[in-house]
Amino acid sequence: MGQSRRTIIVTGGASGIGLATARRFAGQGERVVVIDLDESRAQSAAQALGGTGNHAGYCCDVTDAAAVEVIFDSVGEIDVLVNSAGIGDVNIASVDQSIDRFRRVLDIHLSGAFLLAQHAARSMMMHKRGGKIVNLTSIAALGGLPRRNAYGAAKAGIVAMTRSLACEWASAGICVNAVAPGYVRTELVEGLIRDGLIDGDQIVRRTPAGRFVTPEEIADAIVFLASDAASAITGVTLPVDCGWTAYGAAGDAFSTEAANN
Repeated sequence: MGQSRRTIIVTGGASGIGLATARRFAGQGERVVVIDLDESRAQSAAQALGGTGNHAGYCCDVTDAAAVEVIFDSVGEIDVLVNSAGIGDVNIASVDQSIDRFRRVLDIHLSGAFLLAQHAARSMMMHKRGGKIVNLTSIAALGGLPRRNAYGAAKAGIVAMTRSLACEWASAGICVNAVAPGYVRTELVEGLIRDGLIDGDQIVRRTPAGRFVTPEEIADAIVFLASDAASAITGVTLPVDCGWTAYGAAGDAFSTEAANN
């Protein structure tokens, strides 16, 4: 697959990591299709990408098989799928968690990612040009986060599914990889900090680089995995977390005093 103008689908592309990713691809001259649960946000995000990419925005519930099929029929041939759609988990004690909420988180993150990947692969196989699929998982899949069981289970499922699909579809020229963001400064995370559900200062101390990741840094990793430079990479989960998953010692990972020396 060459680096001529491609069609890129980004789910959850109207905000956060998805929007940063859409902007990166659009900046390279790619045609970007933004999918979001809110139609006006999807269309506004697509229009704001500018350029000559003939971008588009669609409303779609990624768990709705019929709606997903309509989107792919409308878009036509695609070259890259970025599975970025998701919702936050309820940060409450496990003994008090609702099974309905648990299932909803699994459905959106894991079932939705599979459904989009399945349709993307069908399109790529039909047009015999191969393609790239990049799934968004999380550090929650690589280390235990108490009180975040549904989110962790869904994201761990994405890691396993990424490997499985990569092995199955490699012969068709389709590379399937995942990016595992650390704590990213998105509007969602800022809200969790304001509401006291997570401790921003504690996260900074726990992270060797002593800071949050930016949405643009996650987008850069996604764009790399979707490029020809990553043509031999498939089945991989790449943490982009400022060293969060690498740290294994007790105590704080980051020291302001040490950083100033």
